[in-house]
Amino acid sequence: MSKALLDRFLSRAVRQGRLGVVYADGSASTFGTPAPGFPEIVLRLTDKHVPRDILLDPRLGAAEAIMDGRLLIEEGDVMGLVSLLRANAPWDKGGNLGRPSVLKRLLGRAGFAIEQINNRVLAKHNVAHHYDIGNDLYALMLDQEHWQYSCAYWGNGVTTLAEAQAAKLAHIARKLALAPGQEVLDIGCGWGGMAIHLAKHHHARVTGITLSEEQAALARERVAAAGVADKVTILIEDYRDTAASGRRFDRIVSVGMFEHVGRAQFETFFEAAARMLADDGVMLLHTIGRMGRPGTTDAFTRKYIFPGGYIPALSETLAASEKFRLIAADIETLRLHYAKTIRCWYANCVANREAIIALHDERFFRMWTFYLAGAATVFEHGGMCNYQIQYIRSRHALPITRDYLIGS
Repeated sequence: MSKALLDRFLSRAVRQGRLGVVYADGSASTFGTPAPGFPEIVLRLTDKHVPRDILLDPRLGAAEAIMDGRLLIEEGDVMGLVSLLRANAPWDKGGNLGRPSVLKRLLGRAGFAIEQINNRVLAKHNVAHHYDIGNDLYALMLDQEHWQYSCAYWGNGVTTLAEAQAAKLAHIARKLALAPGQEVLDIGCGWGGMAIHLAKHHHARVTGITLSEEQAALARERVAAAGVADKVTILIEDYRDTAASGRRFDRIVSVGMFEHVGRAQFETFFEAAARMLADDGVMLLHTIGRMGRPGTTDAFTRKYIFPGGYIPALSETLAASEKFRLIAADIETLRLHYAKTIRCWYANCVANREAIIALHDERFFRMWTFYLAGAATVFEHGGMCNYQIQYIRSRHALPITRDYLIGS
């Protein structure tokens, strides 16, 4: 029965491109028709329970079957498989990859609601789950110059990941409209790339905060190596504690951190930001966002990748920030930049497959590449994008035209 239901599900899901499935009993089915730009993939299911697991929750069921070696990709790769499925169900044409069963959705919503509490203890635990798995992994995946684990900026003439990340840093710096000597808070500073850039190229004094022990240790090393230790301080600190200290900053920047705040803490985050931002200050928030209405985080991401995380809709972000009289002075939607970035990370991971397996194991490698494939394709065909929202407290804090954003 599960095999017949999976056949029916896949016949609806794959119309362009080709997907072949060989079942555990030796029978086979083929779905779709060849089409330019659509990959051809062949899967082998090694036990009879895989169809049931996929039908219960397509994303989590398929992911765990791949991780456990129960779903083998015999032709193509995981990026091709996820691309094929997403390309057949584009978000902007009303597509949906397939929803979990009703019971799975109810259980998922209950678990999601609990995880969104994200207090100080849970926030540190959740960050450690993803970022404290070892800097060696990220060294194999990210650009080695800037160590940026967030969406790059692929302007005209930009061809490499390092160039695109440098362009992102410069793009954000322009939006901060910095003056030498200004005090900057970097919320979620990662491995220090943004702090180093602002100190080195704009002579700012930067306080970077993170909850990751691994990130903080390497960030401090990188700050010292860049020769800006006199301008940059890296702290293991929760943004709520920074706000409670009473410090105020001329500029605040946060890149790729808001996704970890949790929906229940959105207002807490913006209240803290408003309290820390100088009266004539500027804040730049760079976050993954939903192009549509609010939603929930899928079970695979919650379980394996970002526990406690949530991708906000623009409406949710603005609704929370407007309560504290933060003016959204500029909003930019980056539609395809993150897809290009993540495909570079995926290629780096594939090229370093044996090294990653040596650091972790084969199951981890399958899980990690499934995560990256899903992430890249959701920016190509799904409902995700990146938002850069520039906030001010005073309408006089910035020039009244956007000309200052042009140039270096």
